[in-house]
Amino acid sequence: MNDAPKSARRSARDKSAEGFTAEERAAMKERAQELKAARRGRRAEDDEQAVLAKIAEMPEPDRTMAERLHAIIKASVSDLSPKTWYGMPAYAKDGKVVCYFTPASKFNSRYATFGFNDTANLDDGTMWPTSFALKELTPDNEERIVALVKKAVS
Repeated sequence: MNDAPKSARRSARDKSAEGFTAEERAAMKERAQELKAARRGRRAEDDEQAVLAKIAEMPEPDRTMAERLHAIIKASVSDLSPKTWYGMPAYAKDGKVVCYFTPASKFNSRYATFGFNDTANLDDGTMWPTSFALKELTPDNEERIVALVKKAVS
């Protein structure tokens, strides 16, 4: 028998019963809508417009970082196509998301994130980073992101 007091057991059970946050549920709903649009044959131009619309909805400083990331990725890596992924700007090769931007405001985080999926060719030994916290985009950060994205699609 569990010797934990009843209130402690109930507290742990209540926390696990909460499940997904409102932000996570919203992201899943956005993903479901993206999949429906893809099944209907949404065009690349529509995907880019959806990304730009999501970026326009973001509060500062997320919007400025997302706009800059979008510009540098489009300018430096022509192999990638913009698309939304769980309601976030993402960039895909052959339909598979390679990298994405998670604004801090999306999940009420203290920093934005630029990340890579497992389709990215970033392997470096037995351990390597797949996401990076972003508080701001400096010229050095931009150079590093461009190099990482180019390596990811190589």
